Amino acid sequence: MLDVILKKLPPVAHPDLMVGMNTADDAGVFRISEDVALIQTVDFFTPIVDDPNAYGQIAAANSLSDVYAMGGHPITALNICGFPSDDVAPEVIAEVLRGAQEKVAESGAVLVGGHSVEDVEPKFGLSVTGVVHPDDVKTNAGARVGDRLILTKPLGTGLMSDAYQNGEIDEGALQIAVDSMVQLNRIAAEQMVAYKAHGCTDITGFGLLGHGLEMAQASGVGFCIRASDVPRFDLALQIAEEREGGGLRRNRAARGHAVRFADDVDEALRRLFFDPQTSGGLLIALASDVADAFLEALIERGVMARDIGEVVAEHPGEIEVRA
Repeated sequence: MLDVILKKLPPVAHPDLMVGMNTADDAGVFRISEDVALIQTVDFFTPIVDDPNAYGQIAAANSLSDVYAMGGHPITALNICGFPSDDVAPEVIAEVLRGAQEKVAESGAVLVGGHSVEDVEPKFGLSVTGVVHPDDVKTNAGARVGDRLILTKPLGTGLMSDAYQNGEIDEGALQIAVDSMVQLNRIAAEQMVAYKAHGCTDITGFGLLGHGLEMAQASGVGFCIRASDVPRFDLALQIAEEREGGGLRRNRAARGHAVRFADDVDEALRRLFFDPQTSGGLLIALASDVADAFLEALIERGVMARDIGEVVAEHPGEIEVRA
């Protein structure tokens, strides 16, 4: 739907606009000098956990991730709040803001304000501004044939959050997903720049295959993913064996035509790879001769990264998933 809407708008062009709306990238990038480019992004969503502090942390980590995906570091952030004032206590809203402020401070950025509106359903997120050297910008259009694909967080937060909201799992079972969602992608981004990765995107609402397809299409290449190597939460895979959520179904219906699964890839894995993530990991394409050292550097620093596939010349704009 969004693709259809954006095609009705006139293209935006400027000599200093490095990344705009034409490749469905994670953030906009605008060059302001020879040494500095500005990164801008915004994201917000309804609560996926009951703990207001955790909700604020997750929302902040999710918003900050877009800056990291572009190879930059965040410098300022603005809160975006929508709450029903009659139904949500001020103390609850304060805890959401506190959680976000803690996570923004952890990133090294400064929370400088925000905007609030009355809304029938709670919503929260942030607008984040970051900076990057123009030569270090990473986009979803940079993947090259022969690159290896590294994923930096396990999949399954969407399925587990849905199961929690439906009363199918308890808060203790969900905690491993919460711990992942509040984790910043800062370390992965810093190492990605150090190892001169060619391209990157973060895995959020369209799932691994949805965002992977955007990257493959923007880069004019094909992706080959090894299902057995993709990191995931065991509980999420168990949930996927039983059912699929609405967001997952929509992702699969919208993008499944460009994905080719080998016959021996389990249905549960097929579902999991379309699962919409919140504050997911980075999908990074980088040269094969540095991939092992890059992966080792991430793991040494506590990042649960895995080598999940490679970039190929065949079937550009499509993804093949092998067992």
